[in-house]
Amino acid sequence: MSLTGRILGLMPKNQVQAMRAASAVLLSGVLGLTACTRDYTVAYVYATASSNGANGVINEYAVSYQSGALVALPGSPVSTGVNPVSIETTSNGLFAYVINQDDSTVQMFAVGSGGQLSSKGTYATGTKPTALALDAANKFLYVTYTYQPGYSASNTGPGGISIFPINADNTLGTPTNLNIGNGPAGIVTTNFNNYVYVIDAESAVGSASPYGVLLAFSENATSGALTAIGSTKISTDASGRTVASGYGAGTVPSSIAVDPQARFLYITDRSTNQLYGNVVLAGGLIQPMQNSPFATGLLPVNVTVDPRGKFLYVANYNSNTVTAYVIDQSTGATSGTATANSTTVGTGPSCISIEPALGIYMYTANNLDNTTTGLKLTANNGTVAATQNSPYPASGAPTCIATVANGSHASQVINP
Repeated sequence: MSLTGRILGLMPKNQVQAMRAASAVLLSGVLGLTACTRDYTVAYVYATASSNGANGVINEYAVSYQSGALVALPGSPVSTGVNPVSIETTSNGLFAYVINQDDSTVQMFAVGSGGQLSSKGTYATGTKPTALALDAANKFLYVTYTYQPGYSASNTGPGGISIFPINADNTLGTPTNLNIGNGPAGIVTTNFNNYVYVIDAESAVGSASPYGVLLAFSENATSGALTAIGSTKISTDASGRTVASGYGAGTVPSSIAVDPQARFLYITDRSTNQLYGNVVLAGGLIQPMQNSPFATGLLPVNVTVDPRGKFLYVANYNSNTVTAYVIDQSTGATSGTATANSTTVGTGPSCISIEPALGIYMYTANNLDNTTTGLKLTANNGTVAATQNSPYPASGAPTCIATVANGSHASQVINP
C-alpha cells in the first residue's frame, strides 16, 4: 500500500470522503481551465503587403494571450491581387475583405478555425480603390475609388463609391455606384445611427492648390444607398465632372476614424502634420472641435481609436512613430503632445489596428522595413510599450493591418 493509502486508512471515513470531493472539484476546475485556455491565441493579425507589381500577400499571425507577441501562422502569407492597400474584417471576425488597388478588385476571405485565410471570391470595383468600410450591420461594403469611367492617371477626374450588398454567406452582390469628388482617401461608418463619412483631397478648377473635404451621408439600412446630409453637396460642373463640397478637412486628408459611440470624428492631414477633430451632432452633422487641429508627427497617414473610445493613435510615416492621445470624453479634444507621447515603431508605419478581444495589443504595418510592430497599451493612460520580440518579420512591403478575436473571451471588448 502506498504512503498516501496508509494515511487515508488512518483517517475518519467522512474526512476521507470530504478530501476526495475537494480533489474532484479541484481537478474539475483545472480541467475547465485547460478547456478554456486550450491555446493562448487571443486574436489573429492580418497585414496586407505589396510585392513590386506582382500579386500581393497577407501576412497572418497569431497573438499570444499573455504577451501580445506574434507568431506566423502555418502557410502564411496568403496571396492577394495586385497591390492590396486596405483590409476590413466583419464584426464577428469570420470574414475579411481586401481591396487590390492595381487590378481594381475587392477580394473576400474566410477566417478558418486556426486563423488562416482562404480566398472565396474576387469582385470588380471602380478604378484604383483607396479605402473600404463595412456598415454596422455588416450588410453593405463601401469602397471608395479614384477614377470614374473615362478618367485615369493621365486624364485625372473624380472618383466614387461602390456600394456592395453582402449576401447571407458574406459573398458580395452587384454593386451600385455613387459619384463623389476628387481623391477619395478614406471612409468610415458609424455604429447604431447609420452615417457614412468620406474624406476627399480636392483642388479648385485651374489651381494646383489642394484642400480637404469631409463628406457626410446617411445610410439607408435596407438598400445601402447614401444620401448627402448637412453641408455635403454632390453636383456636376459645366463640363459634366462631378464636384463635391462639404465640411473642411485640412489640406491633404489621409485617414479618418470615428469613436465607438459615434460622437467624435478625427482626420489626419499628411500635408500639415495635424489631426482635425470634429463633433458629430444630431442627424450626423459635423462641427469642428474647439482647439482643433492638434499636432502630430511627420506625415500622419493613419488614425485609430481604441475599442473603449478613450485613446487615439496616429501613425506618423516619416517620423517612424505612433503618437498616443487621451480623448476628453466630454469634448472629444485630444491631450498629449506629438513628442512626449510618441513611440518609435518600424520604418514607415502605414496602418494601425488594435485587437478587439482584450483591447490592449496594437500592431502597425511598417511599409519600408517589411515588419509588423507589436505594442501593449496601458489601460489607465493609453501609453504604449513594445511587445515581446517586436518587431516581427513580414513578407513584402506592408500596407495595412487588421485584427480579429479568436472566438469569444470573457474580457472581450464589445463595441457600445
